[in-house]
Amino acid sequence: MKAQNLLLACGLTAGLLAALPLAQPAQAADAGVLHIFNWTDYTSPELLKKFTKETGIKVTLDTYDSNETLLAKLKAGTTGYDLVVVSDDFVKIFVNQNLLEKVDASQMPNFKNLEPRWQKRDWDPTAEYTVPWQWGTTSFTYDTKVYPQPVDSLGTLFKPPSVFKGQVGMFGSPSEVINLALLYQGYPLCDTDPDQLKATLALLEAQKPFVKLYNSDGIIDRLTSGEVTMSEQWSGDAERARMAKHSLRYVFAKEGGVGWMDNLAIPVGAPDVANAKKFINFMMDPENAAIESNFAGYQNAVAGSNKYLQPALASAPEFNPPADYKIVFSPGCNAKATKDFDRIWTLLRK
Repeated sequence: MKAQNLLLACGLTAGLLAALPLAQPAQAADAGVLHIFNWTDYTSPELLKKFTKETGIKVTLDTYDSNETLLAKLKAGTTGYDLVVVSDDFVKIFVNQNLLEKVDASQMPNFKNLEPRWQKRDWDPTAEYTVPWQWGTTSFTYDTKVYPQPVDSLGTLFKPPSVFKGQVGMFGSPSEVINLALLYQGYPLCDTDPDQLKATLALLEAQKPFVKLYNSDGIIDRLTSGEVTMSEQWSGDAERARMAKHSLRYVFAKEGGVGWMDNLAIPVGAPDVANAKKFINFMMDPENAAIESNFAGYQNAVAGSNKYLQPALASAPEFNPPADYKIVFSPGCNAKATKDFDRIWTLLRK
C-alpha cells in the first residue's frame, strides 16, 4: 500500500523526524522473537500463528500508515525490527540509502514458486533485497445506494456529483492523491510539467469542498459506517469493505488505475536476520501466500496459491481486474517531482 512523498527520501532535519508519529521501537533483546513492521491491518494473524507453529519462532507485529513513516523510522537508527514491508516505488530509495540488507531471495528454496513475471521486478531486478508480499490497484469505491447511476470514470471521484458534497475520503499521501489525479487527466505519473501540475492543483482544489478528510487509515470503517460515501481506496480493502456492506462498488475506471506491489525486506541492523529469511522463504509457499491474500484481499506473486483461495475472494471483482484494464505502476518520483508534489499538497491543505 503505497505512499510516496519523497521529502524524507531527500533528507529531513532531525527535528522533523522527531515530529513524525512513529511506532514504538521493538526491543531487540528478546532473542528468538521475530519483529515485523507492516502496514496497518495488513498481516494475517492466522499466518503468524502458522509460522510459529511450524518453526517455534514467536512473532510480534507493529504497524505504520505510510512508507514515509517507515523510511523515517529506519533513517532514525536502530529499530529492532527484523522484517519490514516496502512499496515498489520506495525500494530503490531504501536501497540507495543503505537501509536494507541483501537477502538474495533467488537462492531460497521457495523462490522457484514465484510467478516468473515477479521474479524480476523493475525495483529489484535480481531479488537481492526484497520478495513480493501483496499487490493490487488504487482507484475508488462509492456507495451505490447513495449514487445508483453506473460509474466508469475517475471523473466521479475528482469531479463528484453534488450528492457526495462533504462525503468523499482521499488518501493522506500526496503522491497517491496526485498520481491518481494525473492518471485521470492523461498525464504521466510523477509528472513535472508546470502547466499539467497547475491543472492538477486546480482539479484538486475544485474537489476539496467535497472531501471530508485526507487520511489513509480507517477507510473500510468509514465506508461501511456511512461516514463517507465515496473514497479513494486500494483494491483489497475495497473487497473487504464490500463484503461488509454490499452496496459498495470499486471502480475499474476507463482511464486505468495505479498499480503497486508491497515487498518484504530486512532492514540493516536487524537483530535476527536468519529467522527473517526463514519467514521470507515461508511466504513464498503457495498455501502461506494464499492465507495472506485471504486476509487482506490482494493478489500475491506465488504460483499455485489460487487453489487455496477462499471462493468468495477468488471470484471477487476487486480481485479480478478486467482483461483490458490499464494498470500503471509508478516509476518512483524523482526529487523534482517530489518537490512539486509537496508544493501542491501544501497549497491544497492550507
